[in-house]
Amino acid sequence: MMTIFYNCELGIQPINWANDDLTDLGDHYSFEQIVDEMQALGFRGTEIGRKYPKDPSKLRKELGARGLVVTSGWCDILFSDPTAADEEAMDKFQKHVLFLKEMGARYVVTADGGGSVHWDPREDRSHKGVRKYSDEHWASLCENLNAAGEFCRAHRMTLVYHIHAGTGVETMEETDRLCAGTNPEIVSLLVDTGHLHYCGVDPVAVVRKYGNRVKYIHLKDVRQEVLDRVKQEGIHFNDSVRMGVFTVPGDGSLDFRPFFEALADVEYQGWLIIEAEQDSLTANPVEYAQKALGYIRSLTNL
Repeated sequence: MMTIFYNCELGIQPINWANDDLTDLGDHYSFEQIVDEMQALGFRGTEIGRKYPKDPSKLRKELGARGLVVTSGWCDILFSDPTAADEEAMDKFQKHVLFLKEMGARYVVTADGGGSVHWDPREDRSHKGVRKYSDEHWASLCENLNAAGEFCRAHRMTLVYHIHAGTGVETMEETDRLCAGTNPEIVSLLVDTGHLHYCGVDPVAVVRKYGNRVKYIHLKDVRQEVLDRVKQEGIHFNDSVRMGVFTVPGDGSLDFRPFFEALADVEYQGWLIIEAEQDSLTANPVEYAQKALGYIRSLTNL
């Protein structure tokens, strides 16, 4: 049976073309080619990517000419470190919020980089693994997230926290602690199906437990055979991406039917963003987007 959504729309991530963290992946793509292909595929929503112009007026002009709108944009933070320059960390976040607001977006995607294998500016942990939070780190993270959420609300924006592999918030237990320590009215959740499965978390369980806090979705599939090897051999996250652990919905091992049903049951409204962190030289973004669209439309009215 087809799942029916109301007030929902599909968008797509430019990371399907050019990876933001592994900058050699997709670096041959230009901004113009990325958004031209999004338009040709029929998408209306896009997140911000590293190839996009930083000038809001230029970006609005280029996207508007193609019928595209900005759904959100990524901002990694360092809120978990109580000794860090709080004003500097919050200033970075607030400037990002105001940029997204100027672009007409309503959602602010964020995740803390403290101790992560990705974005901790104090040390490279890509091969060391995640350094988990102490109680002091948790207190700092939650306090600062509440302040950031208040800032977003004041600007009619919504902070959505990305539960993300390779960070201090990647398990169900850590998700529970984040939700318990923050104000549900101002700190919402981004559910990324691929990252949650990568971390052994059932995305359906997260939606059913925190339905009203789930305000933004990344639709990502996982190649289970690759993930099994990653876990067995202790391969770190960036290498797993290069190995093709992620793909678009309909090309991997996840069954999205129960996930879509859970979203409909909690009356989810908003964007569902197709995302696949993989090498666009071996996984043509247009072909994989078409595959994802066919699969999603076989299950939903999107």
